[in-house]
Amino acid sequence: MIHRIFFLIYFFCATLFMTSQQTVYSFSLKTLDGKSFNFESLKGKCILLVNVASKCGYTPQYKELEQLHKQHGSNIAVIGIPANNFGGQEPGTAADISEFCKKNYGVSFLMLEKISVSGSDTHPLYQWLCNAKLNGGCADKPTWNFCKYLIGKDGKVIRFFASSTSPLSSEITSLIK
Repeated sequence: MIHRIFFLIYFFCATLFMTSQQTVYSFSLKTLDGKSFNFESLKGKCILLVNVASKCGYTPQYKELEQLHKQHGSNIAVIGIPANNFGGQEPGTAADISEFCKKNYGVSFLMLEKISVSGSDTHPLYQWLCNAKLNGGCADKPTWNFCKYLIGKDGKVIRFFASSTSPLSSEITSLIK
């Protein structure tokens, strides 16, 4: 009988631990220029996380992301996260990526270090983004470059948007007001 009680307590605690939701505020990365960035600094603000690449058909979305940043920056933090997972379309170094973004699109929104967003070496941030039990309800995985995750002011995922969704679409802008 006592073994059953311990088993039930263990099972309950393990289940609670496995299903406890985290927020994006648990994560930190480096910026393209090597400085530490902690998501906790964005508490109370919506966040749009986008896996970006310099040699993709969707690369012109950098312009729309910059527009979103300039027009709605008081309500949302736009964050680009370079990744080379899809078609090898982000082969550059941090310096290459930074120069490309500034020169071609005038990017002034936050750009973080290049990470893996898919596969066996997926960064913990993207493991969280793709796990509904941990993030509040989203299980969508990036299928290509320029997939977008909208994070609410509470640090939980509100919604996933495919690469084809414009950063300026009403689907996104209506959720950040």
